[in-house]
Amino acid sequence: MKHTILIAGPTASGKSAFALMLAKKMNGVVINADSMQVYRDLRILTARPSQEEEAEAPHKLYGYLDASDVCSAADWTVDAIKEIRAAQARGQLPIVVGGTGMYFRFLLEGVATIPKIEPAIRESVRQECEQYGSEALHARLREIDPPLFKKLHSADSQRICRALEVWLSSGKALSEWQKKNEPGPLLSEDQEGVVHKYVLSLDRETLYDRCNLRFDLMMEQGTMNEVENLNRRGLDSNLPCMKSLGYPDLIRYLNKEVSLEVAIENSKMQTRRFSKRQLTWFRNQFSQWNFIDTQQLERESDRLIKYIIKK
Repeated sequence: MKHTILIAGPTASGKSAFALMLAKKMNGVVINADSMQVYRDLRILTARPSQEEEAEAPHKLYGYLDASDVCSAADWTVDAIKEIRAAQARGQLPIVVGGTGMYFRFLLEGVATIPKIEPAIRESVRQECEQYGSEALHARLREIDPPLFKKLHSADSQRICRALEVWLSSGKALSEWQKKNEPGPLLSEDQEGVVHKYVLSLDRETLYDRCNLRFDLMMEQGTMNEVENLNRRGLDSNLPCMKSLGYPDLIRYLNKEVSLEVAIENSKMQTRRFSKRQLTWFRNQFSQWNFIDTQQLERESDRLIKYIIKK
């Protein structure tokens, strides 16, 4: 019987440490399910596992893309299922960990079969977004794709651009394509196995404190250097990597628009808000998963891991 462990949770909830503990005890392979940690340019700012941590157990899909790349949930799913099957073929346990809920959704519920976007169309839409702003493109979705228009915030330039690219390429709304999902690759009929699903959770105030402390640690570890290095490349600000938590505010500091203190505080605030949205989303969308209190896990890690191993 093939087993797979999925570990979700908000930022700063201790997911990576939990996954590493399991991997070391269960001959596991840690597979990234965080949409920012797929990029190599911001190891510290995106809280990727350190080189020392990666040496303790195999890690896959961390930092394997350049900041200039665009990685959709569908793209990631293809890569992730390859790593999952490869680990199982070697007799290892795949442990998929991250905070991007849509990645887990695609693994479990399937990927909409959407036509490939022509590079010229993608470039045209991105340039239009850069010139006129995401709000203008969002307004276009009112007629092109009303259901998606209602779901997307006007500042969500990545998903807005994606919706327009799909419509321009296929003449069909993205929301229509998404109705035609096939069975998820982890649960398809031709794959026998057991999927163990966990969400790390903790009270909001503790989560906020952890977000603040982690950002302070990032600054101490030298994340400003990697921000400066990426900024020198002059990449499109609408690229996913350029929207990493903290990056826009630290760029404002480099541009002398705000003080470093303000940039740090704004970054912490954005991180706290994001973690709150993640926590709410997981509680609502993954209510059937097994929820583990992070603080209890840290107090009783050996007991809880033994329980998981027995399952």
